[in-house]
Amino acid sequence: MTTQLSQIKAVPLAGRIGAEIHGIHLSGELDSVVLDKIKQALNEYKVIFFKGQHHLDDTSQEAFSQLLGEIYAHPTVPKKENTNGIFELDSHSGAKANTWHTDVTFVPEVPKYSILRGVTIPETGGDTVWANTNAAYKDLPNELKRLADELFAIHSNEFDYANSSPTKPFSKSFRSTIFKTKHPVVYIHPETSEKHILLGAFAKKIDGYSSRESEYLISIFQSYITRLENTVRWKWNEGDVAIWDNLATQHYAIADYIERRTVRRVTVGKSIPINQKGESSTLLTKQ
Repeated sequence: MTTQLSQIKAVPLAGRIGAEIHGIHLSGELDSVVLDKIKQALNEYKVIFFKGQHHLDDTSQEAFSQLLGEIYAHPTVPKKENTNGIFELDSHSGAKANTWHTDVTFVPEVPKYSILRGVTIPETGGDTVWANTNAAYKDLPNELKRLADELFAIHSNEFDYANSSPTKPFSKSFRSTIFKTKHPVVYIHPETSEKHILLGAFAKKIDGYSSRESEYLISIFQSYITRLENTVRWKWNEGDVAIWDNLATQHYAIADYIERRTVRRVTVGKSIPINQKGESSTLLTKQ
């Protein structure tokens, strides 16, 4: 199917983050001009949504995703059977990502883009919320900006972000290898040069501070990220696709549903976060 550029339209969904994209039929055959439109929208809106992409299956989702970058395999959770790198979140297996997080920040090379497809959506509930971490940084008082610019945080998958019982298969595989990585708290986006706060549920401690002090500092910075002014909420339907700039956002999957919820994610590309001094993330331990 040929995409007409004149038909492509981005409709903002909130004041600081998020847009619905009209006029694009996602596939592995999109041309470079359309892909550039998608990347431009991601730089501007951080997360974008495509309704009614019912034609996509696992194979075609991966084919499209690979146009945005090389597939990034999850470091601990096995890929979905018969796929190259799909990460399935199925509520029946305990996979509920109901904490604020940026995907896979417990390793130094963090995925660039996440492409999520709604497969089985409950009639009520199961929305996802995204937050703009650049807008959050801009909201900080100057004194907190200067502090954040200097800080590093230790991220780890030692505790499962899905809050699942350790006996559940998803939780056990998620923590099958424990990583600890030191990331700058403020990351410079390589394309936009914007500053973003890099924290979320995998951030366990601020380097050089006690656990108690770290908890206070992280909660302060997180409170700016999750302000409603910096967020957008998406109500899923089957066949919807969300794409987000992983290191420009945090997200939270609301676990307010009873019926089964299954979504399938492909992550592509990778970036090692760097702060304004040129200092990059480093792996501390892997065990």
